[in-house]
Amino acid sequence: MSGGKKRFKATIAGKSYTIVGSRPIEHLQLVANTVDEQIHQIKALTTGLDLEEIAVLAAVNAVSDQLEMQIKMENMQLEMEELQEKINQFEMAETKE
Repeated sequence: MSGGKKRFKATIAGKSYTIVGSRPIEHLQLVANTVDEQIHQIKALTTGLDLEEIAVLAAVNAVSDQLEMQIKMENMQLEMEELQEKINQFEMAETKE
């Protein structure tokens, strides 16, 4: 069933949602559980916010984490390219000897 759309029923912040996606059900479950957990954490840390405001804060946190991971990935890619270039230079120097 890989690649096809899957429907998954999840409860987030006490409300039922149907999530549709092509990822495995385990992935969708993990996503739903993570969002639910983050909403509960934000709710516990704040007062006077409605569910919509809490959801926006959860979305901001998620995008912030995503951007941070993207920056780390790009830095790691650059580092890998630099290391590959050093390996190539080392191999070229060895073949000349």
